[in-house]
Amino acid sequence: MTVQNSTNQGKKLIVLGFVTIGILFLMYGRYQDPELLTPSAIDTIQRIAYGFYIILIVSFGAIAFGMYRYHREKVENKGKDLSSIIALTTWNSKSRKIFVATFIGYGIFFSLVSGTLVYQPEVSFSYHYGATIPSGFVAPCCDGPGYMPQVIIYLTDHIGLNIIPINLVLQIIVSYLVGLNAAIAVNAYTISKKGRGTSSIGAIAGLFIACPTCAGSFLSVFIGTASGIALSIALTQLQTFFIAISIPILLVTPYIMAKKLRNADGSCKINSD
Repeated sequence: MTVQNSTNQGKKLIVLGFVTIGILFLMYGRYQDPELLTPSAIDTIQRIAYGFYIILIVSFGAIAFGMYRYHREKVENKGKDLSSIIALTTWNSKSRKIFVATFIGYGIFFSLVSGTLVYQPEVSFSYHYGATIPSGFVAPCCDGPGYMPQVIIYLTDHIGLNIIPINLVLQIIVSYLVGLNAAIAVNAYTISKKGRGTSSIGAIAGLFIACPTCAGSFLSVFIGTASGIALSIALTQLQTFFIAISIPILLVTPYIMAKKLRNADGSCKINSD
């Protein structure tokens, strides 16, 4: 298999993974009619909800493997296009460590901001909600496409997880892009102040992508205050704006930085070893 064909296979896996996730969200949305949730249908929809997460995880795996394959082939090919410069810049050991640390750290921070990871020291889950600690369950219904099925997990009496599919997808995408930006920025010491600012704006805006309505609603359930509801309403109105500006900025910034890392002959200034 040629390098070009292998690179194309990586692209196909990435596209296939994202298309599968989109179709999965739309298909599961058909089961969100409360009238369908009859006693006889509950078990069936519950099994479908489990299948939803199995397919979602497989799709993530396809995307991750496709990106790794695409990245590796770009490095091996040592091209002079900007995508190859990005790959070569982030392939060395130092950049990979920075990427992993940023991806994990930003992912945790994103989880807290979005309400996926919840810490409520004032609330006892076992006392207020009768939850068994530890325990978890999948809620199969009912909300819009991408918001169900939800996974609720009680880790301790004060720490829990509220996993919403669309939040999970956005969290992984934004965390990956922030990690990529950070890995390139460490090497791009000649980048102008304007370039660094653009990357920072994208990272900050990305914090507010993950369904602020769900985050605010989940917090309001545990906090029980009107301020949590008001906050979720306010953030909902800005959600589309944050999505519109953050992901494009995070996508474009690596290419801006890559120009700073390209020699006059088009080769990369950074050693990929």
